[in-house]
Amino acid sequence: MTDRAFGQEQIQQAKKAMEYAVEQLEVGMRQEHYNDIEYSDAQMKLEQAIRGLTQVEHLANRENRDEFSRLRIQMEQLKNQMVVTPH
Repeated sequence: MTDRAFGQEQIQQAKKAMEYAVEQLEVGMRQEHYNDIEYSDAQMKLEQAIRGLTQVEHLANRENRDEFSRLRIQMEQLKNQMVVTPH
C-alpha cells in the first residue's frame, strides 16, 4: 500500500471514529449511564484513530501533515470532551 493510500485510509477511519464518537456523546448526554459499553468503544476507536493519524503524520509531506494534524487535534478535543462530559 502506498503512503498516500495509507494516509487516505487513516483519514477515513478517523472520520468514521469521530462520527461514532459524536453520536455516542449525544446519546450519552441524553441517556446518562445507559450506553457505557458503546461510549467506551467510541473512546477506544478515537484513540486508535489518533494513533494512526500520528503515524501517518510523520510520513507525510508538509501540506498533508497540516491536514493530519488538524484532524488529530479535532479528535483529541472530542476525546477530551467525552472524558469530561457526564454520561
